[in-house]
Amino acid sequence: TGKGSSGVGLTASVLRDQFTNEMVLEGGALVLADQGVCAIDEFDKMEESDRTAIHEVMEQQTVSIAKAGITTTLNARTSVLAAANPAYGRYNMRRSPSENINLPQALLSRFDLLFLLVDRVNESQDTALARHVTHVHRFSSAPDVDDGDVFDSNFLKSYIAQARTVEPVVPDDLQEYIVGAYISMRCDEEPSDSRNYFFTTARTLLSILRLAQSLARLRFSPEVQQSDVDEGIRLMFESKRSLYDEANPEKRTYDPASTIFEIAKNIALQQEVVSVRVSDLEQRVLMKGFTRTQMIKCIDEYAGLDVWMLEQNDQFLRFVDDI
Repeated sequence: TGKGSSGVGLTASVLRDQFTNEMVLEGGALVLADQGVCAIDEFDKMEESDRTAIHEVMEQQTVSIAKAGITTTLNARTSVLAAANPAYGRYNMRRSPSENINLPQALLSRFDLLFLLVDRVNESQDTALARHVTHVHRFSSAPDVDDGDVFDSNFLKSYIAQARTVEPVVPDDLQEYIVGAYISMRCDEEPSDSRNYFFTTARTLLSILRLAQSLARLRFSPEVQQSDVDEGIRLMFESKRSLYDEANPEKRTYDPASTIFEIAKNIALQQEVVSVRVSDLEQRVLMKGFTRTQMIKCIDEYAGLDVWMLEQNDQFLRFVDDI
């Protein structure tokens, strides 16, 4: 837990051996979790000086020690799963995410994905949760749930162990696609949008690569595919969207056609053209979390309104009027 964790407890400490009376190095939780997962609860309760101790771990995957004449670098190739509470104990819907999340931006930018989970009143979900808790309290075991095929822990351990042995690489023909996707994410952001708390930086590009390689490992694939990159970018968009959709449910966008139209218009404005390649639009739409079916429906809908027309065997969209 965050309140009981210190900087040396997470990274490493130098102690005096009680038998030899010599200084020895003892690894912390992040070092012991090398090639694994380190879960930290109550992340917001940690002292600022202790919280900054994991900056190097999340950036370089190492822990540097220079204490008591011992200078070394330890591996801390671990994934960090952290959970934190809002700054005021309960999420205040009248405040922005930056005001509710009382954590420094330099630390949050090191996380690949960040999801906001709001405890909303839902009768069916609350009833299911209450019945589950009372059943566990009475029988000391979880109730039987018929969810189809359920894999036991031994299968999952073997599956994960085998997936770790795979080291996917990014092929040359996919590098330009990743670079283009990163540039598109940068261009889509509105610098003047004050509510945007998480901006796309160079660390975002590294997050895309890590997520894409992780998805390739799940398939035991030696190479990263374009679908892995698209899914990684979609996860990042969904994590950012959850911050604002959960905090402002009345402002959610339920019209995919309007959003896809705005994407097409932004592409045309950025390229200073009146025609948009359908393949470019599809690439951007898939990265935003929409489907090809929704894109085709949007194209047909706005074509019927004479906003644009299809040209060159349906390969280009041409705006009828000036944008």
